[in-house]
Amino acid sequence: MSVLPDSIKHQVSELAKRYPHKQALTLPICHLVQQESRCVSRAAMVEIAEMLDLAPSQIHDTLSFYGFFRDEDRPLGRKRVWICRSLPCMLRGSEELLTEVCQRLHLSPGDTTDNGEMTLEVAECLGACEGAPCMLVDDELLLNVDADQIVQLAEGNS
Repeated sequence: MSVLPDSIKHQVSELAKRYPHKQALTLPICHLVQQESRCVSRAAMVEIAEMLDLAPSQIHDTLSFYGFFRDEDRPLGRKRVWICRSLPCMLRGSEELLTEVCQRLHLSPGDTTDNGEMTLEVAECLGACEGAPCMLVDDELLLNVDADQIVQLAEGNS
């Protein structure tokens, strides 16, 4: 039984046209699966390996190399929030911001809120120094953020 939805299989067949070797599809497929499922499950790893004529261990090795991917034991929340901790952001309070958010939400970086709404991460640099402290919510960059904004996201108030 397939765990990957037909929509992902269709995207994979389209992506395959752009790559000379199947193995080169490993990361793009894993990104698609995680975006859809908020993790890359062990069953998905097996199915991806079959699609690419690889061993499941090769998919696991790739996923474990990159800290970006999650498995079913630690899926992402509905939103993934990255707080920047580069020097400019630190000088403008990102460390204190991170500490306050962690205390208020009873989280550590890498954790997901109990309601599954948000996963909190730290980023080394988001490239938006003019708006420090900044954060990335999935693909949206927010500047001059404060703890209240982040707590609202965790509560499901976008």
